[in-house]
Amino acid sequence: MTPRLAGIDGCRGGWVVARWDGAGRLDLIRVARVEALFDAPDAPAIACVDMPIGLPETGEIGGRSAERAVRPLLGARQSSVFAVPARAAVMAGMGPGDEKARFSAACAAALAHSSPPRKVSIQCFSLFPKIAELDDLLLRRPELRDRLVECHPEMSFRIMNGAPLEVAKKVKSRPYPPGLDLRIGLLARAGVPIDLLNAKTAAALGAGLDDLVDACACAVTAKRVFEGNALRFPDPPERDCFGLPVAITA
Repeated sequence: MTPRLAGIDGCRGGWVVARWDGAGRLDLIRVARVEALFDAPDAPAIACVDMPIGLPETGEIGGRSAERAVRPLLGARQSSVFAVPARAAVMAGMGPGDEKARFSAACAAALAHSSPPRKVSIQCFSLFPKIAELDDLLLRRPELRDRLVECHPEMSFRIMNGAPLEVAKKVKSRPYPPGLDLRIGLLARAGVPIDLLNAKTAAALGAGLDDLVDACACAVTAKRVFEGNALRFPDPPERDCFGLPVAITA
C-alpha cells in the first residue's frame, strides 16, 4: 500500500502542504484551509501539522506538558517551541473588533487564565487564527483526530539527525543558508525528494523556503506515524477539556 502522507506548515494567509508518498513522489501545494485536504479524493491517510492541537484551560509557565517535554531535547533550538496559552485567550483573540481590540481582549483573557498571570506576545497572537481553525475542524469532525496530528519540525529534524541541530534556519528573521542546507540534507537522507526545495518554488507558493522545508519535515513525521514508529510527548497524550489529544509527535 502506498501511503498518502502530508506535512503541513503555516504560512502567511494559508498553509504550505508537502504531499508525499513516502518514497519518490513529492508535491508542494498551498491551501487556504486545512479542511480542504481532507475533503479531496486523495485525502491524506496521515497529516502532521506544525501547530498546537488541544488547548489548556490555564496557561502555565513553559506551556503545556507537550512543550515542556520536548523543549529540553532541542538544545539550542528549544526557543522555537512556544508556550501555548489558555483556550480562553485564543478564543478572545478571535472575537469582534480590529486587530488592536482583539489583541487587548486576548491579553485580558490570558491574564485571567494563566498562572502566574501574564499576557500573550504579539507573535503568539498572530497564530491564533490557525490554532482556532484546527481546533474548530477537530471539534466538528472527530473522525480526523487520529489522522491530523500535531508535530514540531525541529523535533522531526532532531529525530532525523539523531541529535539536536545547533544551526538555525533563520537568523534575525532572515533565511540562513547553512541551517536550511543542513535540514534539506537531512530530508534527502530520509528519502524525501528535494528538487522542489528552492527559492523559486517558495516564491511561486507565496511562502518562504523555510516553510517548505518545515512542511517536508512534518511529512517525514507523518510517515513515522503511518509506520507506527513515531514518538509522542507525552505518551500517552493528555486530553483537553473537549477530548482533543495534547501531544507533540516526532
